[in-house]
Amino acid sequence: MGRKIPFLKGVEKFKKMKFREYEQKFRELVEKGQSPKALFITCSDSRIHPDELTGADIGDLFIVRNIGNMVPPFKPDNDFHGVAAAVEYAVSVLNVPDIIVCGHSHCGACESLYRDLPGDVEIIHVKKWLELGADVKKVALSSIPQMGRELFQLTERLNIIQQLENLLTYPGVKRRVEEGSLRLHGWYYIIEQGEIEYYDPQKNEFYSLV
Repeated sequence: MGRKIPFLKGVEKFKKMKFREYEQKFRELVEKGQSPKALFITCSDSRIHPDELTGADIGDLFIVRNIGNMVPPFKPDNDFHGVAAAVEYAVSVLNVPDIIVCGHSHCGACESLYRDLPGDVEIIHVKKWLELGADVKKVALSSIPQMGRELFQLTERLNIIQQLENLLTYPGVKRRVEEGSLRLHGWYYIIEQGEIEYYDPQKNEFYSLV
């Protein structure tokens, strides 16, 4: 039996139609290099489509995706740090003027903070990664002690705020924010409504973006 290649028709369509439509744009980005308008940190959830959400053009967004749109606090050790490296590259090499942390409703990572995941070697890194949400979980439970959608929604929003705080532990981010050359934004995407809320740090509340 032949091996079935996923999304083959989509790749063919891109090459024949989309690439030709944007060929000049791609050539310019190769010749001049990228200069994205923002670092967009969001969840790996397949329902999140950053370009569609923002109307971004090719080359506009430097995108980081992971389970729960989390940013580990700055840790200057000699280890591998994928998210940290991406943040540093976007800020200190590409000089993005904005960082957007975009969380979302029905986030599996946030809900998993309240589940007893099996001690299986196959998800050992998932369990370790979710430890980043321990403080968020604690704060959420102090406000809503009962399990349910309300608790999960609060957790999803608090998780966004936590990542904005974690970003400020990075020297390059902190310095540029203080200088006024970098802005941090927290977005909460409500999938079932197509709505995006933004976080107002002065009022400590989320409000509709549009």
